[in-house]
Amino acid sequence: MAGEVAYEPVSVKQVLSEMKDTAELLIDLSYSAVLLDSEDVAREVLELEARMDVLQMRARMGLLMAARSPADAESLAPALGVIGAAEKISDAAGDIAKVVAEDIGLPEAMTAALPDALETVVRAEVAENARLAGKSLEEIDLETETGVRAISIRRDGEWNTDPGPETHLEPGTSVLLRGATEDVGGVYQSATGEAYDPPTAPDTGIEDIERAMRTVVLMKNMSELAVDLAYGAVLFDSEALAREVVELEVEVDALQSRFEAWTLRAASRVEDPVTLRGLVHLGRSTEVISDAAVEISEGVLRGIGTHPVIAEAVLESDEVLVRSVVAPGSDLDGVTIGERRIKTETGTRVVAVRRAEAEPGEPSSAGDRLTSATNRARNEWVISPGPDTELRAGDVVIAKGTRTGTERLEALAGDGD
Repeated sequence: MAGEVAYEPVSVKQVLSEMKDTAELLIDLSYSAVLLDSEDVAREVLELEARMDVLQMRARMGLLMAARSPADAESLAPALGVIGAAEKISDAAGDIAKVVAEDIGLPEAMTAALPDALETVVRAEVAENARLAGKSLEEIDLETETGVRAISIRRDGEWNTDPGPETHLEPGTSVLLRGATEDVGGVYQSATGEAYDPPTAPDTGIEDIERAMRTVVLMKNMSELAVDLAYGAVLFDSEALAREVVELEVEVDALQSRFEAWTLRAASRVEDPVTLRGLVHLGRSTEVISDAAVEISEGVLRGIGTHPVIAEAVLESDEVLVRSVVAPGSDLDGVTIGERRIKTETGTRVVAVRRAEAEPGEPSSAGDRLTSATNRARNEWVISPGPDTELRAGDVVIAKGTRTGTERLEALAGDGD
């Protein structure tokens, strides 16, 4: 039975910030549970989901106490949307975790397909003589230096889902590392002393299952991107970014429809169709996350704007968003993201670029943007830019990472804005 929650004076800003961090962690851990087929990680997700229920109730109480006039109600309404969206993400993550916790069933090839996502999660056990053994996260400055984040650490049978700078990577502990596959491999070797060997996908022999799995991975990428852009829209009060979130949600809906069709067709060709239930759960829950992203940005879309408490909560979260303008002659002027090794040098991930001069033409599809080697401009914005995306003076760069990392990025961009 759920515990009772009574009103107590709290900082709504602090609760909103904690909800944002928890929601993003839940997305990471839920897919990690599937990727690693880990029941203990799945149980952590379900515990965090229960905590999120308490946080959202306290946040709603705080907002109700703050609203004293119709003007207050109007300005605080978007915050209710952000709270509801975080709760929706939490519920979706819980459903994904139940695929493992309740042994619902999933094609074996899915665990090899997930590393093809924009970022993957690897479980590493710290070896006695490894380079990172015994060092604190602050000492190695892991995310800023490598672009890889330690999202959770297991020691003495307990998971620490909020490792801080003082957390040490003691020998024998397990750490979940999140990042791009090429970056994760190096950190994995530094932690374990062994080379990282990514999982290989067995051939299912059923094309419709292969299509369905690839579609889930694409939906995951797009949904996570939509959440990042939604918080960017809120932080920078950008209607243009909010419209991009809606575009992504529409395309995820279209992918969900195709995913369902391929899964149903595949059911007639597998020996036991029940084994596809987990795949159905993944598709449905991933689509819910993209819906939640629209709710986060709805206040901006409706012209209400962003209440300062929401923007401040986003700024105080574990991973921050930064808006930098590329100055003429700066280190980012006239180079591609890959050439400048932005992620490696700063630990930040560029999620969007607004062109200084918009190029005419119709927007390209989100599927094209996320899967092609070079991402094409959609009028003003390049969404989820790749290593071949060139930056030019006047471009606005939206990136996500640690505070130290975003400061490095701003230094590279110069004194624009």
